[in-house]
Amino acid sequence: MRRLLIFIPIAAAAFVLAACGSEDVSVTTPEDEAGAVLFADHCAGCHTLSAAGTQGSGNRSLRAQGPNLDQRAVSYEDALFAIHNGGASGAVMPQNIVVGDDAEKIAEFIDQYSGSQVEDSPRPSADGSSGSGDQS
Repeated sequence: MRRLLIFIPIAAAAFVLAACGSEDVSVTTPEDEAGAVLFADHCAGCHTLSAAGTQGSGNRSLRAQGPNLDQRAVSYEDALFAIHNGGASGAVMPQNIVVGDDAEKIAEFIDQYSGSQVEDSPRPSADGSSGSGDQS
């Protein structure tokens, strides 16, 4: 009977962790998956990031929408700063929403996967041409 009492909480914890899941996660390594799951657990309420399967807040009247990280490339350093300081501006995001190794895993994940939908606008080339490739 004692073994059963010990087994039940362990089984329940395993079930909950599996349910937190990674079915919508699209990453390439187990380390990235750990970052994706942490991101989904702590950041999904406000931030969209496809690699973690998150869509941010659907109800802006109840929650401020954080930046869409598919549309913004964020470096490791900037992500870690935002995690520790409550976002880049300190306006809405809670400070130290995640700490320690978990914060570093999320920052690494953001660095690796953010900006997937960023498109560079056409820029003039250094030689003064339009850069369009038109050689007329």
